[in-house]
Amino acid sequence: MVADVTALLAESARVAEHFVAPLGQRWTHVQSVARAAEALSVTVDGADASLLVAAAWLHDIGYAPALAATRFHPLDGARYLRDEGWPERVVNLVAHHSGARFEAAERGLEAELSAFPLEDSPVMDALLMADLTTGPDGSKLRYRERIAEILSRYPADHPVHRAWLKAADPLEASIERVKHRLKDRLLSEEGL
Repeated sequence: MVADVTALLAESARVAEHFVAPLGQRWTHVQSVARAAEALSVTVDGADASLLVAAAWLHDIGYAPALAATRFHPLDGARYLRDEGWPERVVNLVAHHSGARFEAAERGLEAELSAFPLEDSPVMDALLMADLTTGPDGSKLRYRERIAEILSRYPADHPVHRAWLKAADPLEASIERVKHRLKDRLLSEEGL
């Protein structure tokens, strides 16, 4: 299993670099999200840690022009990964990362996204936190700072802006769950 995990992580990083490195700053963001996911992997079951980190590497590959069929990057990335035979959970995590369902609704792509089951789990929570506490330049941000940053980049009538007005509060619950798991982990390590 270790060899499989090692291969999964190496291939995830390789594929991400292939598709995202040409996009400049987005590559910096992806690398930082992967590092954040590694740090947050203590909040998920041991076997799920590699899935979390693999999804973090791959979450933005759908921005690559070669993959951008719908121009909705979670869906485009997930379709590519599915077609290439990636593990189903990695594919579904990429499809639904960072509240993609809210943007899919704004873009009229709910039916297409529903082909990928939404995973409600500590892994999804940790992926969301890794992505939504990392700025476009790879800097660390608080969740609400990241949401404000996203809203500032898109005009009020843009689907991304409208989606985040609806998603910000519901997705904050994921952030709080991860914080709680981190606290429990720290207390457990201290024997409290």
